[in-house]
Amino acid sequence: MMDWLRHLRICAVWMVGLGLLTACSSSPPSEARAVAAAATGGESGVAGYRLGPGDRVRVTVFRHVDLSGEFQLDGGGAFAMPLVGEIQGGGMDARQLETQIETRLKDGGYLVNPQVGIEVLNYRPFYIIGEVNNPGSYQYVNGMTVINAVALAGGFTYRADQDDIMINRGGSQGEEVEGLLDTEVLPGDIINVTERFF
Repeated sequence: MMDWLRHLRICAVWMVGLGLLTACSSSPPSEARAVAAAATGGESGVAGYRLGPGDRVRVTVFRHVDLSGEFQLDGGGAFAMPLVGEIQGGGMDARQLETQIETRLKDGGYLVNPQVGIEVLNYRPFYIIGEVNNPGSYQYVNGMTVINAVALAGGFTYRADQDDIMINRGGSQGEEVEGLLDTEVLPGDIINVTERFF
């Protein structure tokens, strides 16, 4: 009786495994991309995030481990991939970069129907200056707010005007917005905590 139950369990596990294998091999590209997104944590951590110098990405070319890998964008926002050469990723979001790599692989005659997934591994740092105890650059963490950034920088100085915080989005040339303690921080932001005058 015990041998029969054990044999039944083994058959059930084998059939489930075979069913999953069949489902994965017959999945259309959109489903394959969804499966890959789930495996890598979904879309890039920040919705609509535009890549820039210093970001590190994982490129997955499905069924082609030799073309996949981790790459860091250089000062110009580019990185080099096997076969296709230099890819300009700066200013693109993850989905646009996927499309560009797929196009390059297809147009170059390397793959017939390439499927590419992008995961942002490390975002470029943000900067905090002004009336904080330890101004400087800090590693970005998804979901950060201004108060988290201030805490990383050692807190406010006694001269800080907590109601007058300015943020340059994406760097010194970016749009300047007024920040509150619960304002979301994005990679590359420059947070300036101003001094109060009383």
